[in-house]
Amino acid sequence: MDIRNKIKRIRRIKIISMGNTEVGKSCLIKRYCEKRFIGKYQPTIGIDYGLTKITLDDKEVRVNIFDMGGHPIFYEVRNEFYRDVHGAILTYDVSDRSSFQALNTWLEEMIRELGEQSAIENIVCVVCGNKCDKQRVVDEADGRLWSELHGFPYFETSALTGDGVADMFESLFRNILEMLEGNGRRVALRSTLGYTREQLEAVHKLRWATDEYDKLGLQPGATKDEINRAYRKLAVLLHPDKSVAPGSEEAFKTLVATRTSLLRYARS
Repeated sequence: MDIRNKIKRIRRIKIISMGNTEVGKSCLIKRYCEKRFIGKYQPTIGIDYGLTKITLDDKEVRVNIFDMGGHPIFYEVRNEFYRDVHGAILTYDVSDRSSFQALNTWLEEMIRELGEQSAIENIVCVVCGNKCDKQRVVDEADGRLWSELHGFPYFETSALTGDGVADMFESLFRNILEMLEGNGRRVALRSTLGYTREQLEAVHKLRWATDEYDKLGLQPGATKDEINRAYRKLAVLLHPDKSVAPGSEEAFKTLVATRTSLLRYARS
């Protein structure tokens, strides 16, 4: 069946919401669907399910939203719901550093359950930095950097105040419909600002790596030669005279400081 006729007949899309516990996934869904906020934390047990109807460009669409419990014990439940997904919301809490760092794990889980990397091209993903009403520990620039690195749109929201929530959901729905009415594959965002994916990856790694060796992509105990080679490779990418990628200047300072620290104790 032609996909244009299919969407006219079905007009039903499936969304999954992913992220660590307590990042506000359920609250975002209730804020959008029910226009209310529940302040008392109620953890999602396994999977929660919601249904809403929207109208876009004179088309009525049924939206099935599967809110996936963020605790690792629910993995065996979650993995049944990745099939036939049209859209995914990757959510973290801007006041919780660990929830931001976990985005990689959530994306890897989705790709693994889909069976192959290319399958994600059939899913519209958005990244949501939630709880922007709170004291943040993750800068907006970091959220946008991670999102651009993966070609996903980025939104900041507050389920408490409602800020950004409607924009995020409506952009997601519209992009899904455009994908389904087009060739069935989403169009990943591409930077037009004059920097490369490799530069974005380098900035992100230097800002969020777990230790100094990891920042340079080295194993503990690396020699001075290995440290210097890794430094030169990254310096070429990130020197302020050569890179306009967001965060390059700070990342370059981190790179210099990391090299100095590692060389102090490295073996020849």
